Amino acid sequence: MLEFLAASEALATASAFVFGLLVGSFLNVVILRLPRRMEWQWKRDCREMLELESDPQAEPEPPGIVVRGSHCPKCGHNLTWYENVPLLSFLALRGRCRGCGTAISWQYPVVELLTGLLFAAAIWQFGPTWQGLAALAFTGVLVAASGIDLRTTLLPDDLTYPLLWLGLLLSLGTVFVDPVQAILGAAMGYLVLWSIYWGFKLLTGKEGMGYGDFKLLAALGAWCGAAGIVPILLLSALSGAVIGSSWLLLRGKDRATPIPFGPYLAVAGWVQLMWGERLLAAYWGAMGLG
Repeated sequence: MLEFLAASEALATASAFVFGLLVGSFLNVVILRLPRRMEWQWKRDCREMLELESDPQAEPEPPGIVVRGSHCPKCGHNLTWYENVPLLSFLALRGRCRGCGTAISWQYPVVELLTGLLFAAAIWQFGPTWQGLAALAFTGVLVAASGIDLRTTLLPDDLTYPLLWLGLLLSLGTVFVDPVQAILGAAMGYLVLWSIYWGFKLLTGKEGMGYGDFKLLAALGAWCGAAGIVPILLLSALSGAVIGSSWLLLRGKDRATPIPFGPYLAVAGWVQLMWGERLLAAYWGAMGLG
């Protein structure tokens, strides 16, 4: 299959785009359901620790990520296959549920289109190779993690840990970086933000970020290597300052409003994996040091 797609760069890129639309539809489910299941599990664990009886009727188990099909969160209408076609169904339904007429969140088409475009860019960059396939997995996890962080300010271990371990395993074959770079990158990624967190807390008495950010940067370090940590931090800080400040201004919020940092780390890590070496070479060339 990879050899067939490799024969045509345009076909491989188009196939990645379509595949990305389908994956994006699933990622929407992950973004919406995983936090609810996490919260339900936390409450259940707390009740067990406190030896309290749980009431399944008062707190029913949220829908599974895979078990239950897509449905309207308002009326429970189960979507048929033709109501669940990425992008096209949203346009055909004019952004409203066929059962109750409730407006469908723009998150659905945005995540689907974004995932499709990112998948196409990954295959355009790496081709239909093992590197390309790994980049698709990397991209999918980052989209899901970013969506959840934007909605809930949570970065689930269910996403960051698998991303970390997969990056370390891929380094055994030097798919992107060698094992030494992957291990150093993971360690540096975690320790850098861990140090910033505690330094900020000691100085101000406040928490500047969550532990999920440490784990996400550790995972990005496993994929991009130790050499990628500084560019990721710089790019994420720059994008966070520009986009975050603009968002606060548009929403009329003050600077004390917490802003999730995970999406900016994800953007920076994705850019670093795709074009890190080219961007660094261009930077040194612009500085006259290339």
